[in-house]
Amino acid sequence: MSRQIRHVLSSAAAALVAALAPLAAHAEWGNLNMPVGVTELSKQIYSLHMTIFWWCVAIGVFVFGWMIWSLVAFRKSKGAVADTSITHSTKAEIVWTLIPVVILVIMAIPAARTLIAIEDTRNTELSIKVTGYQWKWHYDYLGEDVKFFSALERTSDETRQLQSGLDPNAVPEYLRDVDKPLVVPEDTKVRLLLTAQDVIHAWWVPQFGMKKDAIPGVVNELWFKVDAGKTGIYRGQCAELCGRDHGFMPIVVKVVTKEEYKAWVAAQQTDGANEAAPAVNAAPTVASIATAAPQG
Repeated sequence: MSRQIRHVLSSAAAALVAALAPLAAHAEWGNLNMPVGVTELSKQIYSLHMTIFWWCVAIGVFVFGWMIWSLVAFRKSKGAVADTSITHSTKAEIVWTLIPVVILVIMAIPAARTLIAIEDTRNTELSIKVTGYQWKWHYDYLGEDVKFFSALERTSDETRQLQSGLDPNAVPEYLRDVDKPLVVPEDTKVRLLLTAQDVIHAWWVPQFGMKKDAIPGVVNELWFKVDAGKTGIYRGQCAELCGRDHGFMPIVVKVVTKEEYKAWVAAQQTDGANEAAPAVNAAPTVASIATAAPQG
């Protein structure tokens, strides 16, 4: 390798190291990738993601490695002369067409398997109708006689106001907490029936690996099953730009044991603290679809 090429490569390497040094010092590298999650689907999606990622890495290493080797090995300074006698090759075209086709088929098999699993709402153990409002969520536990609104926690709501004089850093989980979280049991297949009262919203909890739009007059479905032993608080937010104050529409899911869930439902029914959703034109349609939908 000539002195000039070595100088160029060393300069490029030094520039790359200098550019990455601040990132290496300050970035949380674990947050660059998608989370593994705590549900069956999130693990399948993560596995699919990593499979496709490593296929892309292998293809990139092969293609760029071959390009770099060709540039270095057949450079003009070594006396390389362009071959002008190359002609059409049917065999070569067949080979470089079949290889990508085979790779795409290999990728499509696990992708199709995961997509089928995402849409499989059979054997549901708990169904909850979720209605999006500007800017809150309404949860209706079908068959449990439990329903309530979930909105931004009051301290965060007061602090975010202009000239409130309150310090956001002093508010725990500022803009990420709600007054009433969605409560679900662990190791239970939960189906959400998603719709909206006004504009398009989207229900999204990253640790569950699921996100789906809530559209007025339409009922979308998603499901999740939190692994046993993964009780705790999981946070998300509306992932669809739903108007002014869109950023103040968090989602909080509290995962509890099955025994704790039964006690919570009983307490909700006894206290009579449920909030009835306002009457809307789409409500009867949503209720009828939710009631008629198969439970597995």
